Amino acid sequence: MASKKFAIAKQLGGRRVITNKGEEIGRLNDILIDEKNGKIESFLLEPNRESRLAKNLTTHDKLVLVPYKSVFAVSDVIVVDESLLV
Repeated sequence: MASKKFAIAKQLGGRRVITNKGEEIGRLNDILIDEKNGKIESFLLEPNRESRLAKNLTTHDKLVLVPYKSVFAVSDVIVVDESLLV
């Protein structure tokens, strides 16, 4: 079962992340998971250099941190609620 979860997470890599207002803030690079409970904490994005919002978000090793609680749709793109980012 764990290998199936890994495969699904791996397929998400590189997907565009946009806000509910249509601004592209970056592309998914990695996922941070709480080691104690196994829950997703946040997504790490390669920031879109043209995004005003990405410039204001917390960074970690030049990647933008997006809290998982802000994610509300995942398909061809990942959509996040802009109001939960700031």
